[in-house]
Amino acid sequence: MRLGVLDVGSNTVHLLVVDAHPGARPLPAHSHKAELRLAQLLDDSGAIGSHGIAQLVDVVHGCLQAAEDKGVEDVLPFATSAVREASNADDVLARVREETGVELQVLAGEEEARLTFLAARRWFGWSAGKLLVLDIGGGSLEIAYGIDEEPDAAVSLPLGAGRLTAGWLPGDPPAPDSIRALRRHVRAQIARTVGEFTRFGTPDHVVATSKTFKQLARIAGAARSAEGLYVQRELKRESLEAWVPRLAGMTVAQRAELPGVSDGRAGQLLAGALVAEGAMDLFGVDRLEVCPWALREGVILRRLDHMGSV
Repeated sequence: MRLGVLDVGSNTVHLLVVDAHPGARPLPAHSHKAELRLAQLLDDSGAIGSHGIAQLVDVVHGCLQAAEDKGVEDVLPFATSAVREASNADDVLARVREETGVELQVLAGEEEARLTFLAARRWFGWSAGKLLVLDIGGGSLEIAYGIDEEPDAAVSLPLGAGRLTAGWLPGDPPAPDSIRALRRHVRAQIARTVGEFTRFGTPDHVVATSKTFKQLARIAGAARSAEGLYVQRELKRESLEAWVPRLAGMTVAQRAELPGVSDGRAGQLLAGALVAEGAMDLFGVDRLEVCPWALREGVILRRLDHMGSV
């Protein structure tokens, strides 16, 4: 069947269309997305304003039209941290439901981490052994660890690249004091969780998902996306540590000129790099591999598993 996953994220609203059936690998058929940056549309009270809600409704309408055009039989809609943490989340969900008919499922942070872990496990297989999975989104950082398809530990931290950029890094480029303050904040937040994972032992394979990690790996020399999903892409901590001060001294426009960095994500790249560097350092990771599959694929796989068991 042809399935659509409608992901209302902190940066992007993304419809991924796949051809899938239980027991088979989902094959991507179409992608439709809009950079809405909901995490940056929150007002001082933490609410998504009426203009932001109207924009979201319009984008959801566009995704539904794209799903219809592509012959999608079923759409799996969900929302992550920007909607989850909005002070008016219930109002946002009600407006979307009333005006589009879409009932967004709001994923808890830990569930995000678990579904992303499932996707990484299926991609790398059992031979990868104990996996540590890191995922930097627009609103949150997810970390999961385990040897099975369900992780032994999974957490979500409010360390998304968009959230941190908006809250901690004014200026273009930001001031050194702001960068140092953010670096301290990021590492203190991550350090609180390290013990939950290290008690399970050293991972056999460390994996990263998300646009942030893909872009960091690309500027550090990894293969272009045009070379396909099956090319191995790695990010070394020493390369990342060399890039962080360079990114700190660049304007947004200069970062956008780097290979693989989009205009829409250039402003968030420094904050994302600080989170990636902090996570790799505190977890003792010298290198990690970028996984093409992430949360959206995890949602699809969970749905297919359910279909196969009925």
